[in-house]
Amino acid sequence: MTASADADSRQKSVQERLVDAAESCLRAKGIRATTVSEVAEAAGVSRGWLYRHYPDKASLLGAAIVRLNNAFWAESHEVLDGLDTFEDRLAVGVRLGRSAYDSPGALVMQLRRDEPEEFSACAGAGVQGLVPDLGRFWRPYLEAARAGGEIHADTDLDEAAEWVARVQITLGTVPGETIDPDDHAAVLRFMRRYVLPGLRMAPAAE
Repeated sequence: MTASADADSRQKSVQERLVDAAESCLRAKGIRATTVSEVAEAAGVSRGWLYRHYPDKASLLGAAIVRLNNAFWAESHEVLDGLDTFEDRLAVGVRLGRSAYDSPGALVMQLRRDEPEEFSACAGAGVQGLVPDLGRFWRPYLEAARAGGEIHADTDLDEAAEWVARVQITLGTVPGETIDPDDHAAVLRFMRRYVLPGLRMAPAAE
């Protein structure tokens, strides 16, 4: 290994330790209460060494938030990619959203809800908006459903992705009287009766 490669390896190791420490502090204290000194101490480095890798608190905590966010989406894609039909993906998507509070996504959702301004400052534009995030997540599945004839060929994928995202968020987080979001069969029935017929119809003229 060259001196340059060895230095890169050490740098990566320190960065990973800093992000690990930032995540631990976020879990324990949230964004506002976490300090750069605490993260440096947890990572076993000096504040000066921390600032060589991350110029400020926002960029440091943002790195941890983005990693958590990416882990949640990757896990969700792995689950949905193993399903055969779009209707199954829609129904299981609700379960994934509900169980996000037991996964890497739990901390991201908690911080987004409890400290929205601080979250936006740290996370950056890539993970600020829940609806756009979820819409981008669903778009490739809608594209595959359109290609496979499961939804109408003229479906506007971007509009449909946002609509599906809003349906998923509502089902997963807003209590109701006629559907139990933890009952997979009931969620699947809802998708078959209401969501899928809407996506199978030709888009209405403006």
